[in-house]
Amino acid sequence: MSGLSIKDVAEQTGLAAGTIRMWEQRYGYPDPARTDAGYRVYSEDDVESLRRAVAFRHRGLSVPAAIERAQETGGPSDHPSIYAAVASTDHGGRPQVLKKSTLVALSRAIEHETLAQAASPVLFGAFQHEQFYREVEPRYRRISQFSDAAVAFADFAEIRRPEGGPIEVPIASADKLGNEWAVIVDAPGYAACLLAWEMPGTPPGDPNDMSRRFEAIWTLDPKATRKAALVAARLAGRADPALGEELSELLADRPLARDEPSTTMTALTNRMVAYLEAATA
Repeated sequence: MSGLSIKDVAEQTGLAAGTIRMWEQRYGYPDPARTDAGYRVYSEDDVESLRRAVAFRHRGLSVPAAIERAQETGGPSDHPSIYAAVASTDHGGRPQVLKKSTLVALSRAIEHETLAQAASPVLFGAFQHEQFYREVEPRYRRISQFSDAAVAFADFAEIRRPEGGPIEVPIASADKLGNEWAVIVDAPGYAACLLAWEMPGTPPGDPNDMSRRFEAIWTLDPKATRKAALVAARLAGRADPALGEELSELLADRPLARDEPSTTMTALTNRMVAYLEAATA
């Protein structure tokens, strides 16, 4: 079995071999493969994850928090799905198949509530195509004026930092985000997250565009929202590493919106939207 020894990992991460063993024993992290003889064998992904944990420790996070953050922001895929990252957590919501028209209404509600009550949010929006972003750009520019950071993802030709507006980050052709929809608001007193992936069917620009179908989840859970924001920051870092680092540091230092997840509020919203979707079917 090929791979890295614990000595190799210690040299590449700056962690003592004893510390790596202690983290594995106490926290189950990292989780290396084993040879037939029982020796630990590490991968490059293990090294990168440990490096992230070390970086979060240097920012003042406890060992458990640094490990959790390193695991959230990394993974074997270079093209992560924001939807998949949150769908795999206990976020209080449940996937539902919705028309684009319903997603537009939900997105507008989250954005208007952000304008009404969110102080210093970190905002991410994923629009698939630039034309969809341009339709709502004035609203995002308004939110950006009082945001700590604002990023819009779409098939832009290049990364742009327009004055008074969100940073425009192009989606790479291989990114799963090219097939996804996202509105993520992570503020100290308000968290909201709407994520969806498009199901095969009506192409953009079709007269029935608003009937395109998406599998969607939405939640007011602050932990799920933070996880979505961290994955979005990682994606931004693919286009601009300095931007990704800036966003990750900003999120690392922010308190969560609430100490307890708002599962009841999320469940109520799920029920309301299900009724809305049924009424317009």
